Amino acid sequence: MMEQDEELGIEPVQGEKLQKVLAQAGFGSRRAMEEWIAAGRVSVNGEPATLGMRVLPGDLVKTERRTIRVGERDQTARVLLYHKPEGEIVSRDDPEKRASVFDKLPKLRGQKWIAIGRLDFNTSGLLIFTTSGELANRLMHPRFEVEREYAVRVQGTMTDEQITQVLKEGVMLEDGPVTFDKLEDQGGEGFNHWYRVMLKEGRNRIVRRTFEALGLPVSRLMRVRFGIINLPPRLKRGMTAELGEGEVAQVMEWVGIAANEAEQAAPIPFEAKPAAARRPAARGPRKNSGPRPDGNRSGNRTGGSRGAKR
Repeated sequence: MMEQDEELGIEPVQGEKLQKVLAQAGFGSRRAMEEWIAAGRVSVNGEPATLGMRVLPGDLVKTERRTIRVGERDQTARVLLYHKPEGEIVSRDDPEKRASVFDKLPKLRGQKWIAIGRLDFNTSGLLIFTTSGELANRLMHPRFEVEREYAVRVQGTMTDEQITQVLKEGVMLEDGPVTFDKLEDQGGEGFNHWYRVMLKEGRNRIVRRTFEALGLPVSRLMRVRFGIINLPPRLKRGMTAELGEGEVAQVMEWVGIAANEAEQAAPIPFEAKPAAARRPAARGPRKNSGPRPDGNRSGNRTGGSRGAKR
């Protein structure tokens, strides 16, 4: 049959590399999947998998964790946005039994949500989840230097010398120096002052620790952007919004997973569409203590065309 295909000029079907299929299904990064295959932890159609193997739609791939059928619709990469409130932990296993962000996410069959980065217990804002281990790795790995932007309210006001230090000289922390790629004064009232900061690393509590090293305790911290994905203004606390297939494809292309890699600075003009949302319980009126931290001034907006829900 292959000889006949060659005579007709038809390219034989090559399929997808096994490690890529596993990564996109949320098992882990491509490198980790290659290690699994080499260790004999993966089989295809009942036979041990080998490095370099390609799989076709309909093939049955089995690992120690679960089994997937290649090409099934529910194995495609999904991306979910969540507006995390303060008081939730980004973990599935907490000895203190605190509320977890995973409690609010839609249930999956044959896949799992992977958190892209973390937010502290007392930090709010944009948290991204995906079923693609490869996408999660691209967005989190330090070598990709994905931008993170935060709205920060501190007790006090930065001096000109401190602004110069965080932007040029760097602030020395116990795990090394840190500099901000951008810092904007957002104003404030009384003792509290808002700043908008951007950096390209995700060390633990790095924004809080930087301001504390300058003698400016952080009273509120909110992530408003991660890479090209902004926190949609209409996505209220405790709500989720899933990106549509086209939006997911653009994010995958931006990180270089798709065939044609997009420019690093290319904006994606998504709009949040939480029309089917169930709003969280009312929290009462908020005091006007400065600019809204979820104001979207950086341009790129993303939201879920599949609707948002609590």
